[in-house]
Amino acid sequence: MTHENRFLSLQLELPKAPKPVAVYRPVIVAQGLAYVSGHGPVCLDGSLIRGRVGSDLSLEEGYAAARQVGLAILATLREHFGSLDRVGRIVKLLGMVNSAPDFYDHPKVINGCSELFAQVFGEEHGIGARSAVGMGPLPGNISVEIEAIFELA
Repeated sequence: MTHENRFLSLQLELPKAPKPVAVYRPVIVAQGLAYVSGHGPVCLDGSLIRGRVGSDLSLEEGYAAARQVGLAILATLREHFGSLDRVGRIVKLLGMVNSAPDFYDHPKVINGCSELFAQVFGEEHGIGARSAVGMGPLPGNISVEIEAIFELA
């Protein structure tokens, strides 16, 4: 099954691919890899999920925010390449959680994105290396930011 077919079978809705808000490109391709800039949790209506996980948001809400970041990344990939089938596999995710000082479940939050990618790209191609870290405030007080590296097909 292709990535596009798997995506369609999951009946997911993508937000609009976010546009840069500073001086950077959403995707850069070099030597067969697609480097995707940090994305936030963009909702279907264009709003952002904001707040600190562990104080303003629960673990479950943080997980949902990370999943929403994954959907925004998919929207960017699809816009840039025209199809998710151009993706060979996920190589690396860096997940940053805007977290309360006493919150320690950052990996469980970033699972929202990782599990989405495993569903869309399949376990063989959708699970890569990963880091999940807590941060002080993220830009605009977004709850999660994730950047990714993909190998192209």
